[in-house]
Amino acid sequence: MTKKESQNIETIAIHAGMEHGSKARSISPPMEPSTNFEHDERGYQEGDYIYTRDSNPNRDQLENVLTKLEKGEGCVAFSSGIAAMNAVFMNVRKGSHILIPEDLYHGSRALLEKFGERWSVEYSSVDTTNLEKFEAAFRSNTKLVILETPSNPLLLITDLKKSIQIAKSKGAKVCVDNTFATPFNTNPIEFGADLVMHSTSKYLGGHSDILGGAIVSAKTDEFFQQIKTIQKSQGAVPSPRDCWLLTRSIRSFPYRMRAHNENARQIAKFLKAHSRVIQVNYPGLKSSAGHEIAASQMKGFGGMISFLIDGDYDETLKIVAGSKVIRRATSLGGIESLWEHRLSSESESSITPENLIRFSVGLEHIDDLIHDLKGALGK
Repeated sequence: MTKKESQNIETIAIHAGMEHGSKARSISPPMEPSTNFEHDERGYQEGDYIYTRDSNPNRDQLENVLTKLEKGEGCVAFSSGIAAMNAVFMNVRKGSHILIPEDLYHGSRALLEKFGERWSVEYSSVDTTNLEKFEAAFRSNTKLVILETPSNPLLLITDLKKSIQIAKSKGAKVCVDNTFATPFNTNPIEFGADLVMHSTSKYLGGHSDILGGAIVSAKTDEFFQQIKTIQKSQGAVPSPRDCWLLTRSIRSFPYRMRAHNENARQIAKFLKAHSRVIQVNYPGLKSSAGHEIAASQMKGFGGMISFLIDGDYDETLKIVAGSKVIRRATSLGGIESLWEHRLSSESESSITPENLIRFSVGLEHIDDLIHDLKGALGK
């Protein structure tokens, strides 16, 4: 897409994954399920397709649209979000230190808990919302920083510009998990991030039926090329079908995000006023501790909410079990509303409060969602 062409996200989402070489000149790109491709008469030529683990037309289309959505130079698609994060961790040199947020997706933390020692890397966690503590947590061998904003599941807000500046001054790469915010609401590369990670299973897929992940890089540098090598060599690649479905889903992604943002905004206001709710974690509320920072780096505040109820572990489970429209399930970002008692879904090292509910606000009519909440919470 040239500089003269539209750079608006709606147009990018629809057209950046549409290029293909079908002789039928079909508008929708064909699915290319073949695992192998015929060689040229001269033998394999550089740039040719050879085997689907190495490359595939549908994966190329997906990686192209994700690169443009996140305003990077390159993308590596994976079979899951955790496979994408795994590749980033594995790419850090032995003896390095990785700095992670205290509030971080439990699957990312579990990778370091289970394999950090085997990879010969150190790691520690810090409150990334406190810039003084954040800077003090760096070590001489800190080579990678992971950021999440909003964080999972407490929806904490980290100042991207300032925290990335600190990390860069220390010589560390920065990878931002942008799954919650999405490129519709935030582009971390604009604030200096080196890498942007996505669980594409979530908002980008949007229908709870595709497993995938991706790393978008600000530069196609050596670090990026090594991640691509891990993708090809270890084989954690998405299938052509999943790439095709995901690229198709992305075409409606911007319009879905508008509705997620709006429904979540209204539900956050409802929950804040409810007598059984003692705290609402949502950056769109002016009362939120991170609201001003979020407003400066987000175009919208997302579809994720977490909240604390006035009750214990069992009472929280009872509320989650009392919904009729909102489904009880983990994961997020689909068109349907999901909530869960988050602590019971996480690892033993979780710091999530026992009375916290994580809520992925879907696209149902807002009146039906609020009616359902009233029934589950009690008036």
